[in-house]
Parts: sequence; C-alpha cells; structure tokens
Amino acid sequence: MKLTEQHRAYWRSNLLLTFSLLSVWFLVSFVAGYYADALNRFSFMSFPLGFYIFAQGSQITFVILIGIYVLAMNYLDRKYQIGEKR
Repeated sequence: MKLTEQHRAYWRSNLLLTFSLLSVWFLVSFVAGYYADALNRFSFMSFPLGFYIFAQGSQITFVILIGIYVLAMNYLDRKYQIGEKR
C-alpha cells in the first residue's frame, strides 16, 4: 500500500499528539517525583503536595490524558477521513 500525503499528515498529527501526551505523563510522574521533597513543603487538603500528586494527581492525570487521546484521535479520524467504514 502506498501512503498518500493525507496518510502522512495523519501520521504526523498522530505522532505529535502522542509525543505531547507522553511529555505531560513524564512531567507528572517522573519530574514531580524528582522534586517530591520540595513539593512536600506545600500541602493540599492537609496532605503533603508531593504525596498527593503521587497518590491521586497522577492517576487523575492519566485518566484525563486517555480521554484527551480518544477525543483527539476521533477528531483526526474525521478530519483526515481515515478510520473504520460503517
């Protein structure tokens, strides 16, 4: 199968979206963990902020990222007219 310019544009958009969401995931999970001691100086709902980010914030962020990915991919599928035929 030969890729058209439309398929290439779709793939570039897909890669950009994936890279962006993975960057947010990295920031929330690894970078926040690296600075956990500094974040623990602040509190959120009477919990140290570093603990709260790992216990609740990272899971909430991951679920939101999944939702953003689903919505964005549905948009890209419609925009480039690529997807399942119904």
